[in-house]
Amino acid sequence: MSLDACAGLVERGDPDRFRTLLAAPLEARKRLLPLYAFNLEVSRAPWLTEEAMIAEMRLQWWRDVLEEIASGGQVRRHEVATPLSDVLDPEGARRLDALVAAHRWSCYRDPFEDEAAFTAHIAATGGGLMAVAARTLGAADPAPAEEAGFAAGLAAWLLAVPELEERGRMPLPDGRPAAVAALARDGLARLARARAAQSSLPKPARPALAPAWRAGTLLRRAAAFPARVADGTLPESEARKRWGLLVTGLTGRI
Repeated sequence: MSLDACAGLVERGDPDRFRTLLAAPLEARKRLLPLYAFNLEVSRAPWLTEEAMIAEMRLQWWRDVLEEIASGGQVRRHEVATPLSDVLDPEGARRLDALVAAHRWSCYRDPFEDEAAFTAHIAATGGGLMAVAARTLGAADPAPAEEAGFAAGLAAWLLAVPELEERGRMPLPDGRPAAVAALARDGLARLARARAAQSSLPKPARPALAPAWRAGTLLRRAAAFPARVADGTLPESEARKRWGLLVTGLTGRI
């Protein structure tokens, strides 16, 4: 299986993340594309059906793939699973299993139990993916990537709030403006810690942090104007968005 299928999936389904790869070295792209394609397949799996049991089965299929990778056994042939098995070690597979498990939330209409459950969800999805990406690129301590991934995941989640509500979900433990602003400030604090520690990552691992390029702008807007989260006006202008990506691509800084 080639990486072409992974590249096509990410370019069509996750264009912002795909654009961050354009400035990355070729070897980094080869290792990150399977991870990003996996993340895309898992994140959209629960939304392909209205039947919760079928959605759970789709997620379980990916958990079985990760178990095959973690155990060192033969991995089923698949356009994403096969290249994923080439770049993922057992520890990475176990970490991604927590990511898949977190996406079970999307199979149902139950709200998060509390803020701690919401935080754990963002940590497992956004933080988990970026931490594994950094480890895949050689980071011995992926903590800065985990913090940056949480911030990026939270920003993406706040962008998705109107759509999630339209789909009958309750995406926030507390949707009042003050609570939303507090969530955004927490994300900004995590992003600041990631930025402060970014230079501690080995240079080959730094492209893993690039998908956090929008997080600062979006979280600052959410902290200052939390009502924009619910009304769908959180996104920055297209010009500001392109500028942010350009700066990250040129400097390597998030």
